[in-house]
Amino acid sequence: MVAEPGIRLSWPAKGKVTGEFNETNKGIDIAGKVGEPVLAAADGKVVYAGNSLRGYGNLVMIKHGEDYITAYAHNDTLLVNNGQTVKAGQKIATMGSSDAASVRLHFQIRY
Repeated sequence: MVAEPGIRLSWPAKGKVTGEFNETNKGIDIAGKVGEPVLAAADGKVVYAGNSLRGYGNLVMIKHGEDYITAYAHNDTLLVNNGQTVKAGQKIATMGSSDAASVRLHFQIRY
């Protein structure tokens, strides 16, 4: 995936896509097992790591360049902190079901 020149995104988790982007689902859902790794899709800076946004559970948001943010929701354990710099492929969380009916990663790309 290429979001903009200079930013190449990689797949954030292994698993089957169980929810596709549409009018009501503003990202994709990837099924998995509790504890499986969630990886940063690209180099960036963590701009949010917490669970204060209702409906997303344990959430990590990473800013890439000036225009893009990736969001990783419903994690079990967060492994990064606000302000931390991360590399593409770095383990940032473990998969879980926080604020979700089943174990999954809800992944969004925001412009």
